[in-house]
Amino acid sequence: MLLRTSLIKVTTLQPAERAIMTYVAKKCGVCFQPPSIILIYKDNSEDKTRQRIMPVRNFSKFSDCSMAAEQLKNNPRHKAYLEGVSQRQLQKLYSLLKGHLRGESLAESLEKFQEEETIDPEEDMNKLDDKELAKRKSIMDELFEKNRKKRDDPDFIYDIEVEFPQDEQLESCGWDVESGEEI
Repeated sequence: MLLRTSLIKVTTLQPAERAIMTYVAKKCGVCFQPPSIILIYKDNSEDKTRQRIMPVRNFSKFSDCSMAAEQLKNNPRHKAYLEGVSQRQLQKLYSLLKGHLRGESLAESLEKFQEEETIDPEEDMNKLDDKELAKRKSIMDELFEKNRKKRDDPDFIYDIEVEFPQDEQLESCGWDVESGEEI
């Protein structure tokens, strides 16, 4: 009960005071009964770890997970707390909840989500519609950011020069030969 009281205290602060407070998300999960998104975060102003339960309302097995995740992330009551949580992670939690509402097990829901989030390198993305293409691009952007080396990383090297071995003679293309003659 004390935890709920302190949460009410945090959410009833004036807008000017709320801007000063910063929250760092530590863990994010889903609760199936009652349907809710649970966030464990650190309140830097008090140096305490807290839990926030965000109930999921008007969500069914036919709902759009990306739309629900976007609405939750933009909700004024939860926006400050969810800044450190990616929309992709919220989307995953909503898809797990959707799978539960359909009667799927947690393992089945995770496997289905993993299949949707995996990009086939042989897939022709020119044939995708705009929505699917945007989804694939956001997955690739997230993967790039995850694997990118930043200046703060211990194994970061500024100017890497790599020489690739050439075992075979390079084939020349017809257009490559023609453009060389014109110049």
